[in-house]
Amino acid sequence: MTQARLPVFDPAHATPEQKALLDDILSGPRGNLNGPFVSWIHSPELGQLAQKLGVYCRYDTGLPLRLSELAILATAREWQSQAEWAIHLPIAVDAGLSAEVAEQIRLGQTPVFEKEDERVVWSFATELYHHKRVTDATYARAVELFGLKIVVNLIGLLGYYALVAMTLNVFGMRAEGQTSLPFPEPPQA
Repeated sequence: MTQARLPVFDPAHATPEQKALLDDILSGPRGNLNGPFVSWIHSPELGQLAQKLGVYCRYDTGLPLRLSELAILATAREWQSQAEWAIHLPIAVDAGLSAEVAEQIRLGQTPVFEKEDERVVWSFATELYHHKRVTDATYARAVELFGLKIVVNLIGLLGYYALVAMTLNVFGMRAEGQTSLPFPEPPQA
């Protein structure tokens, strides 16, 4: 993992708040610090709140894992988040998202979905990201398919992973073991 903008974190010199955050992340369902967590350790209050929200958004939204991961890949593509994509692509494919659909997303194409629930999640995410709103038709279909609570959770998932993507991008973080980049890096201004 690259952390060019972050100072090296030494757990031996962690504050009690940092130690609590580390313990909560490492003993939780993630079990590792792969992602934005090394940056959040520098603001353990934010880190605690964010990682708890993340546990809910990743594991407890009520969406099948395939659809949650599709929403995360849509977010990674929108933000061109190298680490987010690298971490979540294999999870998405293992959960049943077509590798071909994932590649279409990575390339910025409109994916060809065989499953309607995937098409609805994609439409919801891309409309929200591109137009800052969701059409009545997409909203109604999402509520019909998933129910209102899960639609609310989908919005939370998209917002949380946008936070993750922004964090990863600002600090130039990469996934553990990441050797290639799915998106071209933008030129430095």
